[in-house]
Amino acid sequence: MSNVKSSKPVFPENAGSKEYAASLDAADPLASFRDKFIIPSKANINSKKLAKPGLSSDPCIYFCGNSLGIQPKATAKYLEAQLDTWSSIGVSGHFVDLEGSPLKQWQLLSEQAAASMSKIVGAQAEEVAAMGTLTANLHLLLASFYKPTPTKHKILLDWKAFPSDHYAIESHLAWHDLDPKQSMVLIGPDEGEYEISTEKILSYIDEHAESAALILLPGIQYYTGQLFDIQKITAYAQSRNLTVGWDLAHAYGNAELKLHDWNVDFAAWCTYKYGNAGPGAMGGLFVHERHGRVDYSEGEDAPKFRHRLTGWYGGDRSVRFKMDNNFKPIPGAGGWQLSNPSAIDLACLCASLSVFDETSMAELRKKSVMLTAYLEHLLLKDTTDETRPFRIITPADPEARGAQLSVLLKPGLLQNVSQKLQEGGIVCDKREPGVVRVAPTPLYNTFTDVWKFVSYFKAALDEPELKN
Repeated sequence: MSNVKSSKPVFPENAGSKEYAASLDAADPLASFRDKFIIPSKANINSKKLAKPGLSSDPCIYFCGNSLGIQPKATAKYLEAQLDTWSSIGVSGHFVDLEGSPLKQWQLLSEQAAASMSKIVGAQAEEVAAMGTLTANLHLLLASFYKPTPTKHKILLDWKAFPSDHYAIESHLAWHDLDPKQSMVLIGPDEGEYEISTEKILSYIDEHAESAALILLPGIQYYTGQLFDIQKITAYAQSRNLTVGWDLAHAYGNAELKLHDWNVDFAAWCTYKYGNAGPGAMGGLFVHERHGRVDYSEGEDAPKFRHRLTGWYGGDRSVRFKMDNNFKPIPGAGGWQLSNPSAIDLACLCASLSVFDETSMAELRKKSVMLTAYLEHLLLKDTTDETRPFRIITPADPEARGAQLSVLLKPGLLQNVSQKLQEGGIVCDKREPGVVRVAPTPLYNTFTDVWKFVSYFKAALDEPELKN
């Protein structure tokens, strides 16, 4: 995210027409990417029986990529290649590259995924590892980077951190015999607001600089959709001698990131949201190159490296099979790997990454800004603060949000509105007590999807039982 604010798209008077939405789709240079995905049909999403896709020809409107992305068509091809490799050559799949396969030999497959992921997060390939899952990776990174002392022991986090992050931090404090009430600092918005200003975060860093060891924030806040100024916060916190980590669950595949250039210490993410790698898919982590160096200045058998919880698969391939129990880590993030990764999971991940390899985050972000701005424009059109029964709690500045808009409904509306959306073949999620999270995704959503959603959403709010 740049420090320079982008200009917000401006829409003409006729932007509320279906024809205008269609004109935006016709001019969309990324429109063909929709054909790379299986869009669930309305009949499928309402079916209670296992069925092949395409029960009806009417596609649903899928605005839930912030929770789980839909399946790329490449997934079946990549999984079939993996299964054919396993069935045809067995254990040799670890070491043999098969002609015609989109997948490298299994022992290099995580590196194949890491190379593609590094372009999504703005890192060197060696700074990224495809491994584990988000919370497990956060635990591994905290074990390596959180080094409390009697005077510097606090961890700063956001007031509404996703439970996994909150639990992980609590458990590491307990591991060090620290009291979360004394060592966890929650950074929240001003009363009645949802956006946390960068200035407020920096003021918390100043306030706790002498006693804080680490700050861990989400790149994008899952509830509000706020995109934090990663570059500015990282630089400022490091200037005050804090280690800086980022949970990029909602930023990966959504926002433009430059983790290497921004000098981020570490980061972790899942790949099943905007990354479309499948439910519970393999995650990723980033460790800046300065933390991943291995120093052999004192001899080949005396490597010096940053402490981490070590495992066999983090050992350098050149000595991995010597089995001499002398750990020599892979330089870079790969040295944080523990175990032989699942080739099935990696096949799904590589399939999703093959789609990203055909474009760039800059192009995806350009469309995403337009999609979300169009959604906001239509939601607010012909309404006022006094008349609309909802409030958009996501920042209005395109530079301070990703694809998602979080729409806070007036009390008592959430369940009925969610039900009406579901009946209309619209997939988005809700967060109690009153938020509908709407996330048009540039890889497979259209401007017509946005127009249809808003039309149905407003019609649902106008239904007599909701008005009463």
